[in-house]
Amino acid sequence: MQYLIGTIKNNTEVYRIGITGAGGSGKTTLAKAIYNQLSATFTEKSFIEDIAHVRETRSNIRLDKQVLLDVLKTKVEIPRGEMGRRMIQERLSGKRVLIVLDDVPEFGASVVSRCLEWFSGGTVIIITTRDVDLPRILQVDYVFPLKLMNEDESLELLSWHAFGEAKPKEEYNYLAKSVVSHCGGLPLALEVIGKGLFERTKEEWNSVLLKLEKIPLPHIQRKLKIIFDGLRNEMEKDLFLDVYRSFIGKGRAYVTKILNGCGVDADTGIRVLIESSLIKIKKNDKLGMHTLLQEMGREISEEKFWMERRRLQFDDAEYVWTDNEVRTFFIYAF
Repeated sequence: MQYLIGTIKNNTEVYRIGITGAGGSGKTTLAKAIYNQLSATFTEKSFIEDIAHVRETRSNIRLDKQVLLDVLKTKVEIPRGEMGRRMIQERLSGKRVLIVLDDVPEFGASVVSRCLEWFSGGTVIIITTRDVDLPRILQVDYVFPLKLMNEDESLELLSWHAFGEAKPKEEYNYLAKSVVSHCGGLPLALEVIGKGLFERTKEEWNSVLLKLEKIPLPHIQRKLKIIFDGLRNEMEKDLFLDVYRSFIGKGRAYVTKILNGCGVDADTGIRVLIESSLIKIKKNDKLGMHTLLQEMGREISEEKFWMERRRLQFDDAEYVWTDNEVRTFFIYAF
């Protein structure tokens, strides 16, 4: 953070930084730390987190509108074409702006490049992305590839979440080091798995470790799913999927009221999911979820959909076939 802030200070031109790294490596955390340190020195600022999700859930609002909404604090109708571009440039003329465009997907280059044309001297634009080629395509001024945590850093982060202190308990030291070796230095994995192992017995640690050992290192979502599978009951699992499908970006009180009205103990369930780091509480008390966990939610939802569909097809087929013993025999035989 201090290094990147040093490259930004005293800059009088539009300065663009690309932060690249694997999902869950801490790109958003780093960008937020820089944003929080510098925001007071800028006339206007905007932090748009998880751009892919913004585009998916708010397709009626273009990214340019979203940026202007944040920067100008007013709703703006932007005509398309040259007239719209001139209007944007006029509104932003002379403003020194801090912009963070977080988790830009590989297909987002054309959308982001349009934003980069609007701003005047002294503006800083930070782009975080998993796509290592995107900063080059966007011709950013500086690219910062985020390094993963080393073994000692990983063990400390896991320990804070699993034990509430910087080092593991002596009797858990070997188990903690073994778990760390399967997390690939990714902060998100260390946090979620660490939280999932908080106040667990050695037997439970060994159970999680055996599951981690069966999953290749790059398959981080499958590793995170171990903690999802370890939730206490189906209500908590369904609640996680409900948040993924419908409630990301919605207020906690609103979500709780809706789900309580459906007979779900949302107060307890949301608290458990927060304590497990499967969901987060963001500014204005709104629910959030890391993009890797959203992708995990999508895979689980698709798997449940196809399993349910196969079950229904089987039930329907069995209902028809019972009226025809010969056909039933033929189908089951082959």
